[in-house]
Amino acid sequence: MAKLYFNYSSMNAGKSTVLLQASYNYEERGMNTLLLIAAFDDRAGKGRIASRIGLAADADVFSAADDLFDHVVADRKNREIHAVLVDEAQFLTEEQVWQLARVADELRIPVMCFGLRTDFQGKLFPGSSALLAISDNLKEIKAVCWCGRKATMVARLDVDGNIVDEGDQVVIGGNETYISLCRRHWSEKNLGGQD
Repeated sequence: MAKLYFNYSSMNAGKSTVLLQASYNYEERGMNTLLLIAAFDDRAGKGRIASRIGLAADADVFSAADDLFDHVVADRKNREIHAVLVDEAQFLTEEQVWQLARVADELRIPVMCFGLRTDFQGKLFPGSSALLAISDNLKEIKAVCWCGRKATMVARLDVDGNIVDEGDQVVIGGNETYISLCRRHWSEKNLGGQD
């Protein structure tokens, strides 16, 4: 039975690396994967998933208006699909999460989603909320705070490197924009060395 998986963490835990490794494992055995990433996340180039350690692969892009069940059905007309892997899954809509659940349930294709659980304000993203609610399998990928404890929170930084707690939920950026912290240091707005 195919399942809907949600692999979540804070920033810099290696989610994209794990996704690309899973895709490689399928492809090494002669199986096809369908990789998906949010259209507006173009840090590695439009339609490209990349990890901080240098792994990368092309991916189909999705926007909030796309029906991902229909997208998988259309792609299956050209080739057999053995797994669907979604990077930055926090940007899925609730409806798209249900569409991916249909891919697992009706098409019997495993769907592996990778994304953040919460935003810089400690609030669930809509896609993450739906995935936490209906996924068959939840797995936390561990990241580490500067203090050595598990990092579960993401802080957003301004251009001067100070933590901000207001603004749009989605601002695309990397290490210059976000830092992973344990809940204690996130609450204290402590970026390191001030224990």
